Amino acid sequence: MALSATLHTFTVQLSDVGRGVYEEWELRVARHPSETAEFMVTRLLAYCLEYTDGITFSDGGVSSTDEPAVLVRDLTGRLTTWIEVGAPDADRVHRGSKSAERLAIYTHRDPDKVRNQLSGKKIHRAGDIILHSFDRDFIDAAVAVLERRNTVSLSVTERQLYLNINGADLNTTIHDHHLE
Repeated sequence: MALSATLHTFTVQLSDVGRGVYEEWELRVARHPSETAEFMVTRLLAYCLEYTDGITFSDGGVSSTDEPAVLVRDLTGRLTTWIEVGAPDADRVHRGSKSAERLAIYTHRDPDKVRNQLSGKKIHRAGDIILHSFDRDFIDAAVAVLERRNTVSLSVTERQLYLNINGADLNTTIHDHHLE
């Protein structure tokens, strides 16, 4: 018998000062049985930090081979932003970079290891791709307070992320690493 996804609900209040984005919404996130809580939290953060009209999680979820974890489409349905989470392989990053105007990677893993695994590989526009990471303990602390129903307040200012999740106050610097 196959295991089913676990549904998490997030009531999100976002304040991204640098981008002028101030939004509130409710988001249902299906956590696939093979998906770690760390990956899911990073996927949620990627969604929030990239929030714009047309953003969505991929239809196939983490098991999708044709789409990224998070994507943005314009009003015509054209893919504009490909957002990977975790430690994607070089072929996937190459394909995504060719498919969309912009590609970003958000990782909960050691960014140096992720960059090293992609280094020297054929990746379209590698110099334009930014790998975003968080302080090591930040994701673990967020996972520790994660519940099935969550209240999230996320503020971003000058690459500092302030997160209140279910009453726990956490913060981190958003570290940006170029692939080249």
